[in-house]
Amino acid sequence: MGKNIVVIGGVALGPKAACRCLRLAPDTNLTLVDENTFISYGGCGLPYYVSGEIQALDALRSTNYQVVRDPAFFAKMKGFRVMTQTRATAIDRAKQCVHVKHLDSNTEEDLPYDSLVLATGAKPRIPPFEGKDLRNIYTLTKLEDADQIRKNCESGAVTDAVIIGGGFIGLEAAVALADMWGIHTTVLEMDNTLMRAVLPETLGKVAEADMVKHGVTVLTSEKTLKFTGENGAVTAVVTDKRTIKAQLVIIATGFIPNGQLAKDAGLPTLGNGAIIVDAFMRTEDPHIYAGGDCASIVNIITGKHGYLPLGSMSNRQGRVIGTNIAGGSQTFPGFVGTWAVKLFDMSIAATGLTIDRARMEGFDAISVTVEQLDRAHFYPEKDMMALEIVVDKKTRRVLGMQGASANGQGLKARIDAVAALLQCAKPTVADVSNLEVGYAPPFAAAMDVVNVAGNVAENVLDGHFTAINGIDFADLWEKRSDNTIFFIDARPKGAGDALAQKHPEWHPIPLEQIEAELPTIPKDRDIALICNTGLRSYESLLILQRHGYTRIKNAMGGMQALKQMGLDPKA
Repeated sequence: MGKNIVVIGGVALGPKAACRCLRLAPDTNLTLVDENTFISYGGCGLPYYVSGEIQALDALRSTNYQVVRDPAFFAKMKGFRVMTQTRATAIDRAKQCVHVKHLDSNTEEDLPYDSLVLATGAKPRIPPFEGKDLRNIYTLTKLEDADQIRKNCESGAVTDAVIIGGGFIGLEAAVALADMWGIHTTVLEMDNTLMRAVLPETLGKVAEADMVKHGVTVLTSEKTLKFTGENGAVTAVVTDKRTIKAQLVIIATGFIPNGQLAKDAGLPTLGNGAIIVDAFMRTEDPHIYAGGDCASIVNIITGKHGYLPLGSMSNRQGRVIGTNIAGGSQTFPGFVGTWAVKLFDMSIAATGLTIDRARMEGFDAISVTVEQLDRAHFYPEKDMMALEIVVDKKTRRVLGMQGASANGQGLKARIDAVAALLQCAKPTVADVSNLEVGYAPPFAAAMDVVNVAGNVAENVLDGHFTAINGIDFADLWEKRSDNTIFFIDARPKGAGDALAQKHPEWHPIPLEQIEAELPTIPKDRDIALICNTGLRSYESLLILQRHGYTRIKNAMGGMQALKQMGLDPKA
């Protein structure tokens, strides 16, 4: 007779660990318990069910061969018992048993274990807003929520919706409501840009511009205070600046790890409640494992325990845990933090640390932005791609990369390549400059955009020029009345003429004419160079430097970056 295994939690990690264990040790007596009705579903797909891109809710619960993963499926096809509507209430580590309560019958029992897996996930972080219990306020974290939101939209009763929070779920929900259902949607975000915890301000502005372009109202630096309603249903959201009409509200303000069960059993947790585990995904108790959204694992870049609730992370950890509870000895290396999100026209992806996070972690870091075509410039189909690379100045170690592009697949490929470097080594900018990637004109340029990001970072680190990002350039342009900056537009002839006619401070001097125009360019003022992407302005900078100019700032990403952020100067 095999070991007794109990798994608590049945969404992502729990079923994965259970299935892996039974493959390796078929004689295991394994029981999975979950307090909900539905188990083993793709929670990350919920916004796409709301949008109608996924037609049937059961598609999120189905295998690749269209069989619904319910308790009967796991019993018949995988060989273990599933008890839904069953809540684990306590762990007795001395007796090695879990006390559970059956919610449908109100009965209780103890489940003995040789190994226990905690896959309790996380719960939505819901601030104590007044009126939060009104009807039609959801979190979009369960199948039931997604189903009800879609039914509300289909009924035609929703004309105005408010999303609280500008993170992944919030923005995906906003896209779903505005794009599929034509609902006037407002995103409320307390921070000054969207996705501020995982994106630099520059790319947060790109995300905001894409949302606004498609009719979503984005209100940043604004705090939600309360909800008001009539007849028990929400009718408005009140902020510190206004009142916004809403028949539907989605709260997407993050997650809190469900680590209380472990904490009550005396197991160490982080301050946010996440259960601390080692490389084998074991807790302090060698008989108890934990993973997924309830657990804390090591950030490979910082070397510290961190928290990253992603379905992909849960599935990989589940396989490791399943191997180990079956008698194996597999480790999970930790995480660098790699993700992607699809908005309207734009996709955003990232890996590693942002510039703000890197500095918070004690790195003396810089970030460099590039804007380049994702394929050969002569190939008919191509898109602009923005990449921001984060580097430690002293060691030249790459700490992260973030990007935005209309070509989501191409962007993800570049980010994934850097993610692989971050996981396996401590790469430097030279490693990114020389990173070998697949080349053919339909897929990339001969000098790929990811290599260019490394090249530009090397140039900045070596002191070859002073780089500023699009936000910095826009700030300089806003303060142009003090006449301390000489602005040069290095784009081809005629590109900047309309701006110059309206703004005499704007000087269109194409790269090809920069040397001839040297007498008109002052040496006793700061010079701000810009072109379409940053390449022509860099070439102009080199010419100016050869002639003794030193007070030069080059706008990384050029006008393309400004346009993507909605900050380009208007003629």
